[in-house]
Amino acid sequence: MTGRAPARCDSALDLIGGTPLLRVAAPIAFPHPGFWAKLESTAPGGMKARAAHAMLTGARARGELRPGGTVVESTSGTLGIGLAYVGTALGHPVVVVADAELDGQTRALLTAHGVRVELVRDPHPVGGWQRARLDRVRELLAELPGAYWPDQYNNPDNVTGYRALGHELLDQLPDAQVVVCSVGTGGHSAGIARALRERAPGVRLVGVDAAGSAVFGDPVAKRLMRGLGSSIHPGNVDYAAFDEVHLVGAAESVAACHRLAAGAFVTGGWSTGAVALVASWCARELGADQVAAVFPDGPHRYWGTIYDPDFLAAQDFPEPAAEPVDADGIPSEVDSRTTWRRSRKVVDPCARRADGPAECPVCEVRP
Repeated sequence: MTGRAPARCDSALDLIGGTPLLRVAAPIAFPHPGFWAKLESTAPGGMKARAAHAMLTGARARGELRPGGTVVESTSGTLGIGLAYVGTALGHPVVVVADAELDGQTRALLTAHGVRVELVRDPHPVGGWQRARLDRVRELLAELPGAYWPDQYNNPDNVTGYRALGHELLDQLPDAQVVVCSVGTGGHSAGIARALRERAPGVRLVGVDAAGSAVFGDPVAKRLMRGLGSSIHPGNVDYAAFDEVHLVGAAESVAACHRLAAGAFVTGGWSTGAVALVASWCARELGADQVAAVFPDGPHRYWGTIYDPDFLAAQDFPEPAAEPVDADGIPSEVDSRTTWRRSRKVVDPCARRADGPAECPVCEVRP
């Protein structure tokens, strides 16, 4: 699934991938030479349709997902849309386990696409909403005979689904020197990393995470941002692939989204704003526009948050940081509302992962 989407097709699955690359020169927090944005929102089903297709077709090929079998997964929203898209095309009912912070627009969209939405009402005391959702997934698997759980956090097919994304980027920007992407489940950054190793090992991979996310070792904090970050340690994160990571706060992402909207028209949600901010910084540091950034989504799910003046006034955000602070150590606590930290020392925060079942209280281990 590479290259431009066909002009006409027989299946919605033919429209996965082939998204355009747009040069963005609008100032974000400062002037910069420009960077290239991979607009994943232009494909029906969004970026996560790539992962959904790889996971469901992989499970079907192995006999783990039977014809007409139900798919059950935990998601903050985006993967649910991708699963609905692919599940409809392949004839699988989809049950999505979300939480009380799921926005009404996404819930309505999922329901319109025939998805059964299960909401958990209380976060887990250690693993937050993600752990609470996963606990409900396990209950549903016991209730629904033959149901299949893709387990996006640990499923290697999630990574495989994004390998084509990396190759598309290199085809579209052969002289790329830096690729910037957000990190949630770890799937799309790891898939891109595979393509870079195969074709362009000298290209730097820069990860973008939310402050207060457990992925790169921050102490878990309540996060306003959705779509990036995690309260658990997903198994798909390829820590060795990153040359550096940036941890961004909500205020910084909101400001970037608004500057994108005003200066480039193309904008998006929390992940897109955070990635754009870091990509503009990388371009300025490099002194060239040979920087590619993955924009995971568009603005449509965020009219009631990022682009709602009343919502923003209620948050009373502080002035966003205009530059990253070099911080290789792990803080004892973080302010997820505003921060911008850069680290060139990227380590797996769970040293026990390679030794077998994790004993870390925020690790997710598939039973």
